[in-house]
Amino acid sequence: MNKHEKTPNRGLNTRLTHSGHDPQSYHGFVNPPVVHASTVLFPDAATMESRNSKYTYGTHGTPTTDALAAAIDELEGSAGTVILPSGLAAVSVPFLAVLSAGDHVLVVDSVYGPTRRFCNDMLCRYGIEATYYNPMMGAEIEQLIRPNTKLVHTEAPGSNTFEMQDIPAIAEVAHGHGALVSMDNTWATPLYFKPLDHGVDLSIHAATKYPAGHSDILLGTVSANEAAWPALNTANMLLGMCGSPDDSYMTLRGLRTMGVRLERHQQSALQIARALEGRPGVAKVLHPALESFPGHDLWKRDFCGSSGIFSIVLDVADAERHRAKAHAFLDALTLFGLGYSWGGYESLCVYANLSDRTVALPPKEGPVIRLQIGLEDSEDLLADIEKALAAANAA
Repeated sequence: MNKHEKTPNRGLNTRLTHSGHDPQSYHGFVNPPVVHASTVLFPDAATMESRNSKYTYGTHGTPTTDALAAAIDELEGSAGTVILPSGLAAVSVPFLAVLSAGDHVLVVDSVYGPTRRFCNDMLCRYGIEATYYNPMMGAEIEQLIRPNTKLVHTEAPGSNTFEMQDIPAIAEVAHGHGALVSMDNTWATPLYFKPLDHGVDLSIHAATKYPAGHSDILLGTVSANEAAWPALNTANMLLGMCGSPDDSYMTLRGLRTMGVRLERHQQSALQIARALEGRPGVAKVLHPALESFPGHDLWKRDFCGSSGIFSIVLDVADAERHRAKAHAFLDALTLFGLGYSWGGYESLCVYANLSDRTVALPPKEGPVIRLQIGLEDSEDLLADIEKALAAANAA
């Protein structure tokens, strides 16, 4: 057996280290080459006409993008993966792949904000209607399914407020009505949750986050099962969407250490989240791995780990003071950067805007502060948060 042959019993870190590239296929070099390509030359006219060649044009894949896609396929257990230039592209391409004019899509109300904007500002222009549903719905989602419902989009945990979803129950209902299921699984990565094993057809990731891991890459991936792969692959080629070879190479490089980085993110985030529970000035800690969280049982049943992002709700009775208190908290931080995205090595913080919610309404106790726990020492980060809480209290 070739030492690089896939074996399902290998541990995650072993698979992360060895997946996606066989060094012997490129003269023994450990990492795959970065192939910059647009034009591909064919050996003769017949091959050019039939396109009977592994590579035909740069937008259809290169050895570099294929190496990353192969690694993701191994982690996801998918029939195929497409590499896209951003996380939002990884949402929009599968939507466009399976939805047509006159169709209906169900979207969880705790969805990533740009996904909602894509549905409201783009899909509606093409006669596709989106309905937002309560993330706490499981099999009850059946009451919202229409004859023209073609897709149910899920995200667990939900953006900013981290609601859990009963993914297997939703998938069973959707499939019973002929609809596909997509899931934004960026929070957990396929290391801590494998969507396709729980009935999801299209697994979506902003690889910008944990796979790349260093706040310098924009990339997305979509992995499909056998049923959804033909439509996804075709739509991706028709749209001309593709991740760059340099970003694909760097993401594959980041993937090698994702397991050990996630372990540290998880450990520090849980330590800080537990320390903040019951702390004066904190009304709630929104982290699915905490026993106090309403969706903890679903997380414990389906997930095998948690990542480094969660939220706290500041204890601010006066709604008119939410913004001022949140800004005082953010401005007092020194180790946490004020910036969007997450999944990198550094800690970040944002004041979550939940004004677009229609069903999963924002907590009433106070403003929601989202914390991305990086790779710094957790004691230092906790001290920074304590200082910020004191500033918010004084504001």
